[in-house]
Amino acid sequence: MEKFELDILGCGSATPSLRHLPSSQIVNFRDNLFMIDCAEGAQLQMRRMGLKFSRLNHIFISHLHGDHCLGLPGLLSTLALHQRTGEVVVHMFADGIRLFKPLVDFLARERTYDLRWEEVSPSGGIVFENKSLTVEAFRLYHRVPTVGYLFREKPKSRHLNGDMIRFHNIGIRDLAAIKEGADYVTPDGRVIANTLLTTPADPSMSYAYCSDTTFSAKVAEAVAGVDTLYHEATYASDQASKARERGHSTAAEAAEIAKAAGVKRLILGHFSKRYYNENQHLAEARAIFPNTVLANEGLTFDLNSPCSTTINE
Repeated sequence: MEKFELDILGCGSATPSLRHLPSSQIVNFRDNLFMIDCAEGAQLQMRRMGLKFSRLNHIFISHLHGDHCLGLPGLLSTLALHQRTGEVVVHMFADGIRLFKPLVDFLARERTYDLRWEEVSPSGGIVFENKSLTVEAFRLYHRVPTVGYLFREKPKSRHLNGDMIRFHNIGIRDLAAIKEGADYVTPDGRVIANTLLTTPADPSMSYAYCSDTTFSAKVAEAVAGVDTLYHEATYASDQASKARERGHSTAAEAAEIAKAAGVKRLILGHFSKRYYNENQHLAEARAIFPNTVLANEGLTFDLNSPCSTTINE
């Protein structure tokens, strides 16, 4: 399978602490880096994890609270200092573009790359698409307009059966159509079924990012069936009332969303600095949704293996 990974740059809430950085992560899709949120410390954590600035082409901002976007001017300035080339696209709300564009134009006047700002609607919609991947924004329910992001692989091509391809002496020009499911017609008119020439394609995987949001059944509907879900769990159940008051979720509520949505794996993040560890979060979530793991800075999750809790440090 081709690379599809999640790198955690920051999974804390509100302000940096000695345990966690604020929200930021990288989706590594076939060595193309897509950043979701860009808090303080994001670029430093990229360096620590060996993630190349030259591979970063798209940045998706979920909302305009500082712990999700205040690292953006610094990162874009650093890209200019590194004489980055090519194009970088920032996807965010119109208010954010009006705020950040003049600031970045001032701080990074001599950019060596093309910077493009793409407006995201608070109601959601497709924000990126190429031949292999779509990224869709969907509404979340916080104190300010907020969206999550859903990364979905498009259907993959079937695998060629090399022995059968050679047996029937099939030429290169026919292979692309066969990989897409076409039968092969021999020069004498015989039809060779595609199932004899190929094996099934690898499954197409999906990943959804939900931070920040209060508990809502509409979130479960938006992420229904995704393979891996990252959902904020700012508080454990001891602070459920505060979670509702501040537009956040508890770990148990995140697990309820994962269960209702039928996802395969849940990753908890966006932890309040009031906790010395997240053991309570994990226990409460696993009681509802067993395949739950905790995010932490420096961890890499293989999005091709959502049924596994294996992580790389």
